[in-house]
Amino acid sequence: MMIEGHTTFDIPVEKDITIHGIKSGNGPPLLLLHGFPQSHHMWHLITPQLSPSFTIIAIDLRGYGASSKPPASPSHASYSKSTMARDCAAVMATLGYETFFVISHDRGARVAHKLCVDFPDRVRKCILLDICPTLTMYEKMSSRFAKIYWNWFFLAQPTPFPEKAITGNAELFAERFFYGHAERFIKAEAMQVYKAQLRDMEVVTAACEDYRAAGTVDLEEARKDLEDGKKARCPIRVLWGGKGATGTNFDVLAEWRAVSEGEVSGEPVGTGHWIPEEVPDVVVKHALEFFGDETE
Repeated sequence: MMIEGHTTFDIPVEKDITIHGIKSGNGPPLLLLHGFPQSHHMWHLITPQLSPSFTIIAIDLRGYGASSKPPASPSHASYSKSTMARDCAAVMATLGYETFFVISHDRGARVAHKLCVDFPDRVRKCILLDICPTLTMYEKMSSRFAKIYWNWFFLAQPTPFPEKAITGNAELFAERFFYGHAERFIKAEAMQVYKAQLRDMEVVTAACEDYRAAGTVDLEEARKDLEDGKKARCPIRVLWGGKGATGTNFDVLAEWRAVSEGEVSGEPVGTGHWIPEEVPDVVVKHALEFFGDETE
């Protein structure tokens, strides 16, 4: 067990869909949202440090970990970020939390962005780790960045091509995806959890649907939000890897300010993409400082 001292839950959010997660700690509620190809386990270095100050709720996004995995569909709507954001809102409401803080990484941060837009009265403050808005990244992506983010286009290929390719050689995919060096800072037990997901056809199909939705329905919804004047209203803190691709290819703070009404702050940190596992202490420091003035 990578995260100790918690209770687990499986909460129905719609017909035949349940969201798995863990709950621990004491204090204001803090929702943690993971990325690909991970699960709630990715917060194992952060949860123990924040649980004395917050009630931690770390979930497996739909399609990942022990949460439900709807099948692929032509619309990819089951994995739209608006649908996944509704999952999060439903989980927190079921647990009795009308408002809450959020820390999110990678795919989870894309869900968190939509959560801030669609449920502006519920998210108090949000920390986003190593992303720019999805619409921005698609519309302003250079060929250089596309080569670095190759997985976006590979995973979004029609089913079942990427699913069979990944599950057919999960070790090779993991080595390429993690660039062969992530095991220097991702603990062996955590890496085994992530690799196990890459061997699971249901998880990989769901993850591919997540990426397919990002390039289709999510873009449609993002454009509609901007047309309707819907932006994130809560204060946002963005941290990005100073050694990664996001900050070198985009003006991160400017892009987030363009889709936000609330204050946007942030800075690069001395990492690549895997911020919660590379520098968990930095994430904890920002969480305590950014959320701290509302936790008294």
